[in-house]
Amino acid sequence: MSQPLEPPTPTWDVVVVGGGAAGSATAFHLANGGRSVVVLEQQHFPRNKPCGGGMAASVQRLFPFDLSPAVDSVIEQVRFSWCLEDPVTAVLAGDAPFWIVRRSVLDAYLIEQAKAAGATVVEGTTVLSTAREGDHWLVRGEAGDYRCRAVVIADGSGSQLAAQLGLGPAKPRFASTVSVDLEGPVAEKHTAYFEFGLVRHGFCWAFPREGGYSIGVGTFIGREAADSDAVLSQLLPSLGFAADAGQRRPGQLRIWDGHHALHGSGPTAGAVAVGDAASLCDPFLAEGLRPALLSGCRAAAALERWLGGDAKALGEYSNQMKAEWGDSMAWGKRIAQVFYRLPKVGYQLGVKRPTAPQRIGQILSGDMGYGDIAQRVIKRLLFQGRS
Repeated sequence: MSQPLEPPTPTWDVVVVGGGAAGSATAFHLANGGRSVVVLEQQHFPRNKPCGGGMAASVQRLFPFDLSPAVDSVIEQVRFSWCLEDPVTAVLAGDAPFWIVRRSVLDAYLIEQAKAAGATVVEGTTVLSTAREGDHWLVRGEAGDYRCRAVVIADGSGSQLAAQLGLGPAKPRFASTVSVDLEGPVAEKHTAYFEFGLVRHGFCWAFPREGGYSIGVGTFIGREAADSDAVLSQLLPSLGFAADAGQRRPGQLRIWDGHHALHGSGPTAGAVAVGDAASLCDPFLAEGLRPALLSGCRAAAALERWLGGDAKALGEYSNQMKAEWGDSMAWGKRIAQVFYRLPKVGYQLGVKRPTAPQRIGQILSGDMGYGDIAQRVIKRLLFQGRS
């Protein structure tokens, strides 16, 4: 008696592992271009993610649809302080240069855009492995197996798959964070707040959103995490909240730590990493959403060319991300290494200089890169630190 045949493994152009900002951006553009795409997401939408939610409004140009439905608030100025005193305020130039979003809203909105463009989304499934088999990839997940021509690794800061496939750094560097979302009155609805004196080797932030704040504490050099409870017990009362308010959620940011290939070759040809899985987070100011969306869009364009027969397209994706993001982050890393070791000097000679707040605002809005200011800043900090 013959055995019943097993149904064939479905074949897709691209499997995207992870449905966050980077993964959904990649899926949208590929599906919008007519490619068959499936997104495998471990959680269910909408899902929360520890994230300050700051995002340069310049990312709008990466998408043909309006992002404003996912925007909670528009930042018009940035305020800096040292130990809650000595404030400096910078008014941001341009039209809405910096947005605050909730990741639960943004990610769900982007994944709906991807679905509307034709992408298939499978929620609540964990990817167990990825392997190249001949001219295809086999992605094994709890919900079944998926055969595809290319695979996108977009599973966030905790990604194990990226390093296994040789995408990004073999040993990623992390910043330690603690995030708190607070509901309550907001004194200045259009002001983002950065506090540098309370955190050793890092800073804390308070971003206004609809009905409250997104607050975080981050440590960017060294292995010792900040005493976040001690920091928040000082910061929160300054914003009108109890010292112990809110639920603290620890996390980690996979920060940029050198130029690395974000595409596979040889036995891993057809694989790319995007977003946090690619270690793109800003090592100085912790911006992760802009590089996540940028990498997703650039990877999609490169994959479209590669699927069409351009063998060099994925290498060009790595080079493009180096030019558009990595070259600036190389200087940002050097600034962070000096600034966070000499934070008081950095605040006095960096942030408090007449033009510095505007420069930081331009970096946050995407109008300027760290390379435009780095050499002067580093020389100034090193000279004063030795004197």
